Amino acid sequence: MSAHPPKRENLFINLGCNVALPSIILNWGSKATWLGPKWALVVALLFPVGYSIYDFVVRKKFNFISALGFVSVLITGTFALMQLDVYWFAVKEAAVPAAIGLVVLTSMGTRWPLVREMLYNPQVIDVAKIDAALDERKARPTFDKLLRDASLLLTLSFFVSAVLNYALARYLLQSPAGSEAFNTELAKMNLWSWPVIVLPSMAMTMFALWRLLGGLQQVTGLEFEQLMHGAPTKK
Repeated sequence: MSAHPPKRENLFINLGCNVALPSIILNWGSKATWLGPKWALVVALLFPVGYSIYDFVVRKKFNFISALGFVSVLITGTFALMQLDVYWFAVKEAAVPAAIGLVVLTSMGTRWPLVREMLYNPQVIDVAKIDAALDERKARPTFDKLLRDASLLLTLSFFVSAVLNYALARYLLQSPAGSEAFNTELAKMNLWSWPVIVLPSMAMTMFALWRLLGGLQQVTGLEFEQLMHGAPTKK
């Protein structure tokens, strides 16, 4: 009997622990009459750190991007407690998506390109059915090119995200780390990262997925629904 697939991530819990609660705590808890800047930062960062640990325990699946996000949160807390210049926060914000982009790019030359995890995911796409169609049509070279193109688009999306991350951090983070004003700016950056960074990156990723699925339809002769799990094989 095959192992059960990992439990799906709850988007609302993710947003609550990584965006909403940390931003609320940084905004209102940093006042001297509440937690103060230092403890507000510590408590706020406990939510994304705790969620990362919880998600790994529940879904029992290691994810490179999630792990890098976990490390990123710890670095942010360390930088803030060390009261480093805000320039280094901007560098860190750019370094994380840039590192992911580099890994996606370099993984293209390995047996397991990261695009298989991010777009060509067997939990959603019927890989076995597609593999059978590819072998029947002797279309492996075309399929490999589709994956390379998707990898390049993903890499581009992460590099664009790195530039936007750096620009947003440099624009919003103006106060010394460890101050109440800095925590407020950090909360604002956390919130603005969604419309300014996450949504454009998601749009580019969806475009890469659309290109990949469209190419798979052409090369395999399968309809869109048949590329997904649960659809009947084309007669």
